[in-house]
Amino acid sequence: MIRLDHVTKVFNPGRPNEYAALHGVSLDIEAGKVTVLRGPSGSGKTTLLSLIGCMARPSSGRIFVEEREITSLPERFLADIRRRTFGFVFQSFNLVSGLSVLENVVLPAAPLGEPPAVVRRQARAILDRLRLGPKAAQSVELLSGGEKQRAAIARALINSPRLIIADEPTAQLDSELSLELMAIVGDLKAEGRTCLIASHDSLVFRHPVVDRVVAVRDGRIVEAGADVC
Repeated sequence: MIRLDHVTKVFNPGRPNEYAALHGVSLDIEAGKVTVLRGPSGSGKTTLLSLIGCMARPSSGRIFVEEREITSLPERFLADIRRRTFGFVFQSFNLVSGLSVLENVVLPAAPLGEPPAVVRRQARAILDRLRLGPKAAQSVELLSGGEKQRAAIARALINSPRLIIADEPTAQLDSELSLELMAIVGDLKAEGRTCLIASHDSLVFRHPVVDRVVAVRDGRIVEAGADVC
């Protein structure tokens, strides 16, 4: 589904604080599988996610999404791919304070122009599935950590994305909630969705639902099984 061909990412090129976050990374992400990018903080995992999710551009190399090269596409096309192909789950949830759970979930659907009533009905169905239906009208500030994570997953699913990207999704969860999250990942996999997770949490990369673990260190893919955490 996703292919990276010798991708490099350099921040602040030509300046005194120039920093190379990725060095010639080549990687295939298989459709319908759960792939975990495993590595310590600063290894380049989040940068990889941002490039794969069309939130940033590589400094060199090529990226293909479903056999279509996206490296040099104009931003308006990248934005459309981003909205329709990917669902994002962030480490800090990134829910909008002052809005209800339902209002947070429907936000990503606004640019697609679907009828609001249809979107809200879809959002309620997703919230029910994630056991958040009774909290739909509640302000997100009142949710527990696990509930916030499920609300973030609901928001990621509202546009029916084919690929879910999650950056350290268990960072703010205890062990029980982390295992609950991975059970949800298993459900998404069973539906045929592709899941790409960046994590250095052993509860994530050792979970049986994971199909492949890719070790990342210092902006490079290292050998499978390498001790990178």
